[in-house]
Amino acid sequence: MTEFEFLEPDFLDEDLRMVRDQVRRFSKERIVPFADAWEASGEIPRSLFRELGELGFLGMRHPVEYGGGGLGALSSVVLGEELARSGYGGVASALTVHSDMSISHIAHRGSHEQKQKYLPDACAGRKVGAVCVTEPGAGSDVAGLRTRAVRTADGGWLLSGSKTFITNGVHGDIYIVAARTDPEAKGSRGISMFIVDKDNPGLKITRQFEKHGWRSSDTAELFFDDLKLPADALLGEEGKGFYYIVSTFQNERLVVGALVSGTCARAIELTVDYVRQRQAFGKSLWDQQVVRNKLAWMASKAAAVRALTYQCAQMIDEGKDTVREVSMLKAFGAETLQEVVHTCLQLHGGTGFIIGTPVERMARDARILTIGGGATEVMLEEVAKRM
Repeated sequence: MTEFEFLEPDFLDEDLRMVRDQVRRFSKERIVPFADAWEASGEIPRSLFRELGELGFLGMRHPVEYGGGGLGALSSVVLGEELARSGYGGVASALTVHSDMSISHIAHRGSHEQKQKYLPDACAGRKVGAVCVTEPGAGSDVAGLRTRAVRTADGGWLLSGSKTFITNGVHGDIYIVAARTDPEAKGSRGISMFIVDKDNPGLKITRQFEKHGWRSSDTAELFFDDLKLPADALLGEEGKGFYYIVSTFQNERLVVGALVSGTCARAIELTVDYVRQRQAFGKSLWDQQVVRNKLAWMASKAAAVRALTYQCAQMIDEGKDTVREVSMLKAFGAETLQEVVHTCLQLHGGTGFIIGTPVERMARDARILTIGGGATEVMLEEVAKRM
């Protein structure tokens, strides 16, 4: 099969090109042959995290002195693209939630002691991270969260509430939890972030979800039953949690763009290969102009998403405000992916409807990306507010 390749940006240096080659090779050798079994079990083996961690891929954005690579946002894009090209969205989501959406809170805002305690194991894949923001009554509306943390007499905290749709929620080790610490504050005010260890007796995993897609990543509902935390479990400054969450959302939405780009590339290359072989009415489907044009149109839209992804990564690395651009990326990218994978499924005909075929799985996995990390409608409002 000829791989579908986008033009590589000129500003991508040799180190990141090498990372791309290594992650792609790792994906072909260590993910694709085994991932169907992970889909069936609903669980990714811990050994996968450790293998990627030993190669240095899980801590590329984190400080060198704590086991990371000290690289920028472009490294997250390269990693996300290549993991998504495996065609297994659940695997890509679990790994990037760990590397770019949970542990990154500690890397950016943790104290020296917190970084020293958690980052080396996280970068090495020995411990897995999860971020706990979404609640049963507050999804994209972060300001509406109700989980509370109350100070105790000894200066610690008592955490109470629940979180839902938490990726790595069952098999994670380090939970980054958002809670309201000022009961009088309204909306986005009075929210703080905490680090919760898996072995804390107040942490209850109340449900593991069986999902429409991303079936190889574990997703849980958590309950904090008067969970006791020491004073040093507070992450960053008290009351600044909302701003920390919003800041990390920008990176999460950048990674979504990378996942879209990689998934589109894989879906297109599979479909081009299929239609060139599939015979109908005396010739291949590729010989039908309408089929070729559809795939060319999908490739064009996918290339536009990828270009915006790399632009956003550059802006982040330059320290620029990217809220508007990453919101555009999240909305346009996720909706474009729906069009790409469903067009590819259509061109596979009946084969595309059979469970176990890659394009069928990718169509299911793609659906969550218009919802998770900020629904399309919310993203468009973020863009509109900045026009």
